[in-house]
Amino acid sequence: MKNNISPLASVHPNAIIGENVTIEPFSVVYEDVHIGDGTWIGPHTTIFQGARIGKNCQIHPGAVISNIPQDLKFKGEYTEAVIGDNTIIRECVTINRGTVDKLITKIGNECLLMAYVHVAHDCIIGDKCILANAVQLAGHVQIDYHTVVGGASAVHQFVKIGQHVMIGGGSLVRKDVPPYITASREPLRYDGVNTVGLRRRGYSNEQIHQIQEIYRILYSNGLNNSKALDVIEQTLVESDIRNEIITFIKSAERGIIRGN
Repeated sequence: MKNNISPLASVHPNAIIGENVTIEPFSVVYEDVHIGDGTWIGPHTTIFQGARIGKNCQIHPGAVISNIPQDLKFKGEYTEAVIGDNTIIRECVTINRGTVDKLITKIGNECLLMAYVHVAHDCIIGDKCILANAVQLAGHVQIDYHTVVGGASAVHQFVKIGQHVMIGGGSLVRKDVPPYITASREPLRYDGVNTVGLRRRGYSNEQIHQIQEIYRILYSNGLNNSKALDVIEQTLVESDIRNEIITFIKSAERGIIRGN
């Protein structure tokens, strides 16, 4: 199908534009930009060099994609900002491209970044994640599959957030957040297993029960993390979920959030 590019938009002739792409008035698309089939670029958006935007995305007015990192160590190295298919970027979102650390900032497929979200350099966000209004991610943050971060939350640099996590609005995320849980309050604390979300996504009662038992040992038995992991490994049946949680906690360079 034919593209619909407004004559009031500025699109560099070297930009690679897919089929059935709409670019609304007063948007600017620089060279070395790829835009996938069926994507809609709203008015007054700016897409800088190194942007790789997937198919059937929506980029809403005022968004700025793939601008240079806000990092004084950045020396102009070639880096990219990648946005997966079917992802929605709402008004005034800013996504900076990577630095020499990872050379990429990446947003997964089927994500929703609500208005005024900022994603700094070298962040990696998995598929189906939701960042609510005004979430602010510092550099090098990693967020795994199907996680929700509540509005006006701020995430410290290098923090990792596991999959299927729900973080309450207005949170300050200073430490790593293990998978499958909800977290809220100040300082941010474990608030239980994300049971509702897991059931919606097809996890069985047996799987959910094992997750609950893991976090009961970790957070409710008065054990330090090392001892709790020993108990989990010795007493609970091995499974992919159990191994994933253990690996996440052992590799948490910033440490994990506290329990109740």
